[in-house]
Amino acid sequence: MPKVKIPRKSTNIDMTAMCDVAFLLLTFFMLTTKFKADDAVIVDIPASISDFKIPERNIMTIAIDKSGAVFFGVDGKFNREKLINSIAERYKISFTKEEIYEFSLLSNFGMPVSELKTFLNLPAFERTQFKQKGIPCDSVKNELGDWVILGRMANPLYRIAINADKLVKYPVVKSVMNTLQDKKVNRFNLITSLRVKPE
Repeated sequence: MPKVKIPRKSTNIDMTAMCDVAFLLLTFFMLTTKFKADDAVIVDIPASISDFKIPERNIMTIAIDKSGAVFFGVDGKFNREKLINSIAERYKISFTKEEIYEFSLLSNFGMPVSELKTFLNLPAFERTQFKQKGIPCDSVKNELGDWVILGRMANPLYRIAINADKLVKYPVVKSVMNTLQDKKVNRFNLITSLRVKPE
């Protein structure tokens, strides 16, 4: 008895729906991705065992590099605009709309207020090459305290975090903590990387 031959049908799969889904996902991720702005300083942080995670929003960061230079940054473009306007009033400096816009794009910076206007007028490439020497925070001229207070006024929800390099000398970190305590800011966090708990 001969075998019955089943006619073969072509395996044709319509990929239109799959392509549509792939492009929709690609478009979604492209439109929702936030690019991190360039930091003025790279900090090699020490490790600790703390389980507390610093929030990603409403954060004010004071970074200290290994040479002891202090850098300041707040999140939120609108809050940075409010902050630079408050600093302009405090120090009697007038910033143009372009300078305020350029400042609102900075994630952090480290220079005296007197040099800020010159820095903001530099072209973007020259600004990345500019050597920032840090915000003054000594007992003679403590501009860091003004940035902290006016930053808190721009957004009262800000949490303060100190991001110090593991090679920085302790007296520099202590002077930053003293500045915060002089301004009646007694709650702040130290940013560290996570170390495995000993068993």
